[in-house]
Amino acid sequence: MQARRALNYLVGVNYLKIWRFGISRYYHEGPNEEEFLTPELAFQKLNKMAQGLKNVDLVEGKLVNIGEHSVAKDECIKHRIRAFKSLGRLYLGTPSVQQALKERTKSSLAAKESIPELCFGQSDEREALTLKTLTSVCSYLNVSGQQRKSVRLAICSQVNQHKIWTGALKKILSGLKSDIESLNCQHCQSFSVEEIRVSEQIISSCLRFLSETSATSSHDSTSWMRPAPSNKPPAHRWEDLLGMFTDLIKCLNNEMDVLPHMSKLVIMQEGLYQIKDVLVDRDIGYREARHQESLMQKKLLKTLGHSSQCLFTLLQYYLYGSVRDPEIEVCGGVYPSKDKANEFCLCIGRILTSDDEKMIGIGVKQLDKALGLLKFVWEAAEMKGILELQGHLWCVGAEDRILTYRGNTFFLHGITL
Repeated sequence: MQARRALNYLVGVNYLKIWRFGISRYYHEGPNEEEFLTPELAFQKLNKMAQGLKNVDLVEGKLVNIGEHSVAKDECIKHRIRAFKSLGRLYLGTPSVQQALKERTKSSLAAKESIPELCFGQSDEREALTLKTLTSVCSYLNVSGQQRKSVRLAICSQVNQHKIWTGALKKILSGLKSDIESLNCQHCQSFSVEEIRVSEQIISSCLRFLSETSATSSHDSTSWMRPAPSNKPPAHRWEDLLGMFTDLIKCLNNEMDVLPHMSKLVIMQEGLYQIKDVLVDRDIGYREARHQESLMQKKLLKTLGHSSQCLFTLLQYYLYGSVRDPEIEVCGGVYPSKDKANEFCLCIGRILTSDDEKMIGIGVKQLDKALGLLKFVWEAAEMKGILELQGHLWCVGAEDRILTYRGNTFFLHGITL
């Protein structure tokens, strides 16, 4: 539905009909005016839009200018990019593009880098997909209910570490601080000076809390046998940070839509509620600190369920140091090998706005992150069979070629007539 609305926006229409193999026809505004939207016309529109969007793209939800290495905020350009990619997904379903993909599949069968047959052949394989929870990942990979329990336990035991927890919180708070500074620079009318001042003070207090309490004693320190001091101030608890999070959310509640990291701040409250009574202090002595960290891990292991976005955020930070949910522009799927029973190929894709080498490189890295996440869950679920990872990128005017990154294969497809 999003793709259809986007195409309606592009061509100025109020009705769109799509047949099994792609775009059939559309109707202009005005009575009795009809015109076929052929693959040629779709290509012309994609080519024109690509020229206007050269060197800008959405990377992890942020509008990035590749040439200037800068992040911008322009909702109009974001909307145009999303419309471009939606039209691109429709274009991938046209008979001529599907036939070209089949021919490339056949030509690659004898090579080591072979594209699975029927790859991206179904309409639902050309839709966009945002991974937000373990449930969404397991559904994509067809992980059974019984296997999902073992996935959650395996992942929780790895990501519910003190340094992962505090690292993810710092990442979110630092990102929110940058979001606010960006709004401040743009003189956002809906964001008052007082709100900016108070929110920045709360964020600074949150970061100071994490810095002061994350340096727990360890075997590597000279004071790992240090007992708890006899005269010390009251120990910190995670409840203190939860209170600051609550105040910060109240302060910024009206800006939820324009501050990308605000949603993650709300999500992490789930975990803070569960561990609010746990002590977190670097001056409570090594043994007590270790006990409190173990208690935190046990509580999170017990309470963060399979559908928890908080758990998924911790997993993202554990794997890549990122807290943004992966957005797959062309979701693809897991395709069985034609010749080998226990081999599968996972294919996902991305539609680029230009064939600039930096743009292609960023596209490859974004696909690689999503592929790595999916394979991590595949292996945690102990799925039967070997999983090969494959990324596909489409770009107007690019020449077909094969790229390799971190041992994975990426196919660049040119969008041409």
